[in-house]
Amino acid sequence: MVLKCIYFAGSLCLLLYGMKLMSDGIQKGAGQKLQKALAFVTGNRLVGLLTGMVLTMVIQSSGATTVMVVTFVNAGLMTLRQSIGVIFGANIGTTITGWIVALFGFNFKMEMLAVPIFGVGYLFTLIKRIHKENVGHAIMGFALLFIGLGWLSSAFQLEEGGAFAQFLVRVQGYGALTVLIGVVVGAAITALLHSSSAMSAIIITMAYNRLITWEFSAAMIIGSTIGSTIDAIMASFGAKPDAKRVATVHVLFNLSTAVIALLLFRPFLNFVDFITPGNAAHQIIYHITMLHTVFKVFGAVLFLPFTKQIEWLMRRLIKDDENAIPTEYHLEFNERMAAESPEGCVFRVQREIAVFSDVVVEMFDSLQEGLRAPSDFVENHFPKIEQLEHYTDKMQDEILHYLVRCTHLHLSDESKDNVSLMMQIAGEMESMADGCMNIANQIKKSVDRSMTFPEEDVDRLLPYFELARQFLYFIRKNIANMQTLSAEQFQFASDLEQQIDDERRNLRRVARDRLENGGDVRSELLYIDIVRQIEKVGDRCFDVASELGRKVREAARA
Repeated sequence: MVLKCIYFAGSLCLLLYGMKLMSDGIQKGAGQKLQKALAFVTGNRLVGLLTGMVLTMVIQSSGATTVMVVTFVNAGLMTLRQSIGVIFGANIGTTITGWIVALFGFNFKMEMLAVPIFGVGYLFTLIKRIHKENVGHAIMGFALLFIGLGWLSSAFQLEEGGAFAQFLVRVQGYGALTVLIGVVVGAAITALLHSSSAMSAIIITMAYNRLITWEFSAAMIIGSTIGSTIDAIMASFGAKPDAKRVATVHVLFNLSTAVIALLLFRPFLNFVDFITPGNAAHQIIYHITMLHTVFKVFGAVLFLPFTKQIEWLMRRLIKDDENAIPTEYHLEFNERMAAESPEGCVFRVQREIAVFSDVVVEMFDSLQEGLRAPSDFVENHFPKIEQLEHYTDKMQDEILHYLVRCTHLHLSDESKDNVSLMMQIAGEMESMADGCMNIANQIKKSVDRSMTFPEEDVDRLLPYFELARQFLYFIRKNIANMQTLSAEQFQFASDLEQQIDDERRNLRRVARDRLENGGDVRSELLYIDIVRQIEKVGDRCFDVASELGRKVREAARA
């Protein structure tokens, strides 16, 4: 009995590991393209549905998709309304695993072919020259999935199935309670496995080995939908209200569709029998798979037209915290995201780097008012810049800590490069924020000491300030997409940096001339220091541009 339990557990673990390896290989092979597709979903509910469905079909995990959605909404990459369609689509996409198992798992003896398929995948990981290690991992995961499926099928033979098989046989003899028991068992096991896709494969395997009936299989499929909400719930812990609303949408949607299916249980099964070829007793694996698909599609079609109303309901159920204006920055490292989609962790922090640049731009824009009206600036803008400077210090600490944790994840080469790049950009952004604070302090000093700059000096300084501001906006735009600069873009950055340097020399020369002609020493030195600090912001912008354009320059040298 102990050996049978160990054999069953080992088979199940191999199945789960195969699915995980395949999913990770696909995600790493695609880099962050999948996450970008998810993050830039439009407000069209149908596009969101299709995006969630296709993404889940590709990565073979509705849990990973759901965790990404919750995390992206929490980061502001998606709106609540956009996420609703994606959640519905992910529920449909998860049914693809059942079809793969039903079509290939039993009829073509995939277990026999799995060993050579695994070997092919391993060769991909050995041949470093072709850079297809992630493809190899996906192929190896696909092979292990079917090896685990074959072993699991053997473990579920009635005479060898052990205590779990005997338990399933007994609980199907309770009449009307059988359906409810099936729902509870399906929900519990799915919550433990954190995978409705794996659960559907297990249900199909048990039904194929005649351990469970058609009705009990259907009840377990419905229950697995409820159990699959565990990932969304865990991902929403400590999140912002919108992220909690997304998790609530997922839970209520799955619960609602499950309740409707149970209320119409017998007509529902009859409908699936009608549209599926063959008798349920002889073609049960196809009937289960069709039921799973119809069940998920029905729920999506039923609720998709009401996304606006669902959003309204979620905002009524989960209120915004009116005192939620943050004074301290905190970036939570999502363990569920790291487990389900390591690439998503990197894409998540890219958003924070973009927010970092937004804060710096906000600080720099406020300084322009200080050049025109110093007294008004000190009264109305200086406290805010001081607060934002403390905020950016915390941002750098939290982002660097997050990125260090990302370095320990299994990432694609593209994501590893982005992690290294973001570490450097975070440091440059914090230095720019310090520069803004230095300029603000100099303006405040001029007011405290009753020093004034001639109007013509301010008129000369504003175009110089505008050059640095234009450079900062250029950097912010490219950081938001974390895209490599083209040769033309890098040349533009180089020209802009040269213009700032030339203008700085002109301004300093004018200030020195005034000093030589008896100008106020304190005012002129303060003016020169402001010029120098603005030029430093331009230098930091060019450093970021150099990092973003590094690949282009390396390719040109090669």
